[in-house]
Amino acid sequence: MTTTSAAPPATDAASYLDLAITLTLNNWPALSLAVQSNWGGPTSSDKRDWLCGAISDMLRDRPETDAEDLEEVLIQVMNDEFDVAVDDESAADAADMIMEFKAQTARGEFSLIQEMLESYQKKSQNRSAAAQFQRVEAGDDDQETDDEEDDEEMDDAPALIRAPRERAEPEIDEDGFTKVVGKKR
Repeated sequence: MTTTSAAPPATDAASYLDLAITLTLNNWPALSLAVQSNWGGPTSSDKRDWLCGAISDMLRDRPETDAEDLEEVLIQVMNDEFDVAVDDESAADAADMIMEFKAQTARGEFSLIQEMLESYQKKSQNRSAAAQFQRVEAGDDDQETDDEEDDEEMDDAPALIRAPRERAEPEIDEDGFTKVVGKKR
């Protein structure tokens, strides 16, 4: 029996939570604008991916983490890594959404995350189709070159499933807070 749905390879609560974190951060307008504008430098998308993994690790390693803690991390990373001061409450909204997804996955409820994934995939397809339509309208004679450029642009799409990577030990200050440290290249 084969399935034709676009189900993610997520099979357990932790995988669905990782997916939800990735989708939430990829849909967060402040972070998306920072990445698209390369405000974090040429590795802006890598920094976003790193942030997804760091939040996943934080929620797993420190189960007492709440939305307020998560909001502070999001604000700090945006400031430190992208030079963006987020003061529009969107970090709180993203943190609340992630914490809600954490609660849902703990209860074994994955349908909202699945819907979010399907919506994200449709938006990605629509953006790709719109970009292709614009190139055809421009009437470029060198169609093969444009197709090759499409492949390069697709590399910028977020990786929804990340391979496990080596983790650094978290730094905890004298007040008991975990220090968020940027990825060193």
